[in-house]
Amino acid sequence: MGRVLVTRSLPAGSLDPLVDARHEIVFLLSGEELRDAVQDVDAVVCLLTDRIDRDVIAAGGDRLRVVANVAVGYDNIDVAAATKAEVIVCNTPGVLDETVADVAFLLILAALRRASDAEADLRAGRWTGFHMEAFLGRDAHDATLGLVGYGRIARAVARRAGGFAMEVIHHTRTPTGEPGWVGDLHALLGRADIVSLHVPLTPATRHLIGRPQLAAMKPTAVLVNTARGPVVDEEALADALEQGVIGAAGIDVFEAEPAVHPRLLAAPGAVLLPHIGSATVATRTAMARLASASARAVLAGEVPANALNPEAASRALP
Repeated sequence: MGRVLVTRSLPAGSLDPLVDARHEIVFLLSGEELRDAVQDVDAVVCLLTDRIDRDVIAAGGDRLRVVANVAVGYDNIDVAAATKAEVIVCNTPGVLDETVADVAFLLILAALRRASDAEADLRAGRWTGFHMEAFLGRDAHDATLGLVGYGRIARAVARRAGGFAMEVIHHTRTPTGEPGWVGDLHALLGRADIVSLHVPLTPATRHLIGRPQLAAMKPTAVLVNTARGPVVDEEALADALEQGVIGAAGIDVFEAEPAVHPRLLAAPGAVLLPHIGSATVATRTAMARLASASARAVLAGEVPANALNPEAASRALP
């Protein structure tokens, strides 16, 4: 039996894989430092808001064997430090693809059709009735959708685009060998009516979309980000919306969550959501159960398929 630290409250049933294996589960106490809490546990089940840096990993000493992140992205974890300490790191791929793709398409439609602006006027009592030129947006059908990144979530968005008769193009650093691949990012930005971002946060993708990239887009284009906040330069995006460089944006993730750039909050054409891409009961539960099952597997001497650094297994496994 191992001792497992769970850093946040999780949906009902999320910890069943650990409970069924009779592991002891402890929760991070209010005000308790993560660095202190990891000193006497074998596993950590954490969220993307938990910073698992080299100091936290070092505090786990020889006992800590696995960190299971309830997220696909893992930029909150120092995987190199974990590998050096022979701590396995796991994420939760594959269980949230369709749900996040739904929200990406929600943002596409809401931004194209100026839904947030229209609703704000309605709620504020500014709507005076039907007018032919009020809240004119852009059509989704027959538009060109440009996907930056072409992993599972991007492909799920592409499938949804088929129902709107969209032309779908995509950009990745290396050729995919599939129709619609565009090797030059700026070329994709110039062609697309909607640009949807689906890349992990790395040093290479931080501020991947900044002033030059926004300037390369059509003045009527929509930018959608359900990936990671720092992929977009929010200051540059606020400028672009205010100055009409692009038409609209749909944003679910932010550079300094939970803070949101104040100019984005007031920017015309901005549809903003509070990081709800995976927020359905079924998907969030499935994510947490997968993280729990991954921690259980490592504690049982196995290397789960979703281990990010299986080379760390020499000490992590009994």
